[in-house]
Amino acid sequence: MAVLLLINTDDTFTQKASQDLRDAGYLLHFVPRLEQVRGAIAEFQPVLLIWDRGRTGAAGAKLCQKLRAEGYRQTVVMVLEQDTVAERAACLEAGADDYVLKPYQPESFLQRLKFYLQLQTPPNAKDSLQFGPLVLNLPTRSLRCGGDPVELTVKEFELLRYLMSQPGEVVSRERILENVWGENFQGESNIIEVYIRYLRLKLEQKGARRLIHTVRGAGYILKEG
Repeated sequence: MAVLLLINTDDTFTQKASQDLRDAGYLLHFVPRLEQVRGAIAEFQPVLLIWDRGRTGAAGAKLCQKLRAEGYRQTVVMVLEQDTVAERAACLEAGADDYVLKPYQPESFLQRLKFYLQLQTPPNAKDSLQFGPLVLNLPTRSLRCGGDPVELTVKEFELLRYLMSQPGEVVSRERILENVWGENFQGESNIIEVYIRYLRLKLEQKGARRLIHTVRGAGYILKEG
C-alpha cells in the first residue's frame, strides 16, 4: 500500500483530503511540523509528499531544497494558495514536482496523485536508455552524464525519459504534456519550458553540449550538435 505524507496542511484541506485518500486505498500520515519531516520520511518511506507551501513558507522551501540536494527523489506536490507566476516559480525552485491549488478539489487532486503513483518502469522495458553522454537507469531512476551522477526530480526524470525514448524526433508540446504530465493536466502549458530549462542547466553544468533543442513552432528534439 502506497504511503503518503501530508506536511503541515490546514485543517480543512487535511480533513477532506485524508478521507478521500484513505477511501482510495492510500496509507496516510500527517506531519504537523517541519522538524518532523526527516524522521517521518525515514520511518514511513513515503512514495509522495503533499506539502503546504503557504503554511511552511521559506523554511519549508529551504528544507525541500536540502532534501533534493541530498538525493531525495520521491514525488513532492505542493499546495498553493494562489495560482500566480511567482508562486509557481517558487514551488518548482523549491524542488517540487507539481502543485495543486486551494480550495481542495477532490477529483483533480486524486487524478494528479494517481498519475504520479502510476509512474513506474513499464514491464519488459530496457534497464537503461542511452544518448550521447547520457545514461538513464530506469530501475534506479538515476542519470549519469559523462559518467557523473546528475540528481533529477521525479518530473525531470519522466521528461528526460520521454525525450530519450524518441531521440532525433521532434515531439510537440501537446505530446509532452499528455505523456509526462497526463491528459488531465490543468496547469500552465509553460511548465514544459520551465523543466526543459532545469534539465539543460543540470546537463550543461556536467559539461555536456546542448542536447535538448527547441524547434520553433513544433516542439523539442533530443539531438547532438
